[in-house]
Amino acid sequence: MVRSLILLLAALLALPLSAEAQKPIKVGVPLPLSGPPALFGEPASKGAQMYVDELNAKGGVLGRKIELLIRDSKADANEAVRVSRELILKENVDFLMGTLTSAEGPAVSVVAKENKIVFIAPIPKTDQLTAADKLHPYVFRVAANTTMEGRSAAEIVAKWPVTKIATIAFDYAYGQDVTRSFVEHIKRIKPGVEIVDQQWPKLGEQDYNPFINAQMAKKPDAVVSSIWGGFFVTFSKQAKALGYFDAIKYNFIGLGEAGSPETTKSMGADYPVGIWGNSYDAFYWEDNPGPHKDYTARLSKYLKDEYPSSWAIQGYIGMAFLTEAIKKAGSTDSDKVSKALLGLTIDTPIGKQTLREKDHQANRGQLYGKTVKDPKYNFPIMKPITYIDPTKFMD
Repeated sequence: MVRSLILLLAALLALPLSAEAQKPIKVGVPLPLSGPPALFGEPASKGAQMYVDELNAKGGVLGRKIELLIRDSKADANEAVRVSRELILKENVDFLMGTLTSAEGPAVSVVAKENKIVFIAPIPKTDQLTAADKLHPYVFRVAANTTMEGRSAAEIVAKWPVTKIATIAFDYAYGQDVTRSFVEHIKRIKPGVEIVDQQWPKLGEQDYNPFINAQMAKKPDAVVSSIWGGFFVTFSKQAKALGYFDAIKYNFIGLGEAGSPETTKSMGADYPVGIWGNSYDAFYWEDNPGPHKDYTARLSKYLKDEYPSSWAIQGYIGMAFLTEAIKKAGSTDSDKVSKALLGLTIDTPIGKQTLREKDHQANRGQLYGKTVKDPKYNFPIMKPITYIDPTKFMD
């Protein structure tokens, strides 16, 4: 009788622990799922979900499944903050992984710091996110940053036979930072170039005609743009109608992933073929690391798309870093996971990636190339396509 009571008591005491062990690890994912920014936000969320689905099918991490709670941030800093706080306080998420714009990222980073919860940023590039005066133990970036992107673009433009360069960028953190990085680096490596014009439309602008006309009046022979996503689609259609690309002989490089399959597919015949662009990934990237082909095949099947997204990989890598850190820490405690992320190297579809201890920044490079028509596809692609290692541009 006594033995039975002891066994019953032991079983009852074990129940809460067992129940806790069965609870999913919750990750809040604020990303733009509506409006022009959804062109990038939607596939990034699906890439994160694919990683989680594959991981959960193998048993999850620490014996627990992962659950993503995806919310529309609307590419608005205030909305990103609101949904992030709601995810933390009402949904009791263990971690945050998300945001797209360089307005959202730093704003949500403050929320993460206040609540002492790890926040993985897979897309925001502004240097301000992990600048020395903004860095804290809970924020990590697996995207490229504006220093790396601006300097990479300068290396490309420096080889063009041009001397009069103009820029056009949204007037907020990303646009300001990447433009500054480009200008400083191009002047350093190609003395004699002149920045003849700089246009600063507001983020989300829909009428670019005044900016385009003002820039054409300055007669640049090359332009560096960081207008991105669905906004680039609108901008380039208006620019093409005004003869903008012809005037500069297509000496134009579109940062902000203007060369991504999402952008070229969405524009089709309207795309200004001949410009340069960049992208995080491309299904047609042939000279790539071994794991990439397998990843692309799985992604194509998951998305039911023969020509799958280039943005899915950012959500995928963000979740890969987070789960590997959880595994390394042997815990979901944010302080322990934060320490595990420092200097962490993981295998990704594009090879090994490392989060530096000094600034919580991944060595994430991008693909660059001139866009051309290819008979295989009914949309432009970058060809030849080159992966630029950002390591020498990170400091």
